[in-house]
Amino acid sequence: MASRRDGDNGTAFDPAGSVDLGPLPEQISFALRRAQTAVFADFIESLSELDLRPAQFAVLEVIDANPGLRQSDAASILGIQKANIVGLISELERRALLTRRRSQRDRRSFALHLRPQGALLLQRARRLRDAQETRIAHVLGAGGRERLLELLRQITPPG
Repeated sequence: MASRRDGDNGTAFDPAGSVDLGPLPEQISFALRRAQTAVFADFIESLSELDLRPAQFAVLEVIDANPGLRQSDAASILGIQKANIVGLISELERRALLTRRRSQRDRRSFALHLRPQGALLLQRARRLRDAQETRIAHVLGAGGRERLLELLRQITPPG
């Protein structure tokens, strides 16, 4: 990684160098954020060959598991702001991966359905996700993946 110049004094700053992080490495929030950044960078790279982002993958997964899910419910379940889900869904619809139809239950909302192309792309994306899961499990060692998921579930609010 290239170094950059520190704007204050013109000295070279090497982010991979030996900067003392103080107590940060012992803080759960810092460790989780660093792990999330590493895992997401790898996932983003994995999905890039499909021109798919992690949020798009998550939307396709949840729609596949819940055909007819309302757009607003998908946003809520995935923790995506309602204003952001509209653009995300529009892009997936533009790519012919899903379709929006007026909900039969509530004509003011849209029900989401995968299109055949979306189902095929999702299968390909799942293979890439599975390969990533295998890489992470290898790093974590025997039983590490299951232990990590259990610990994360303990601190994640239900819903």
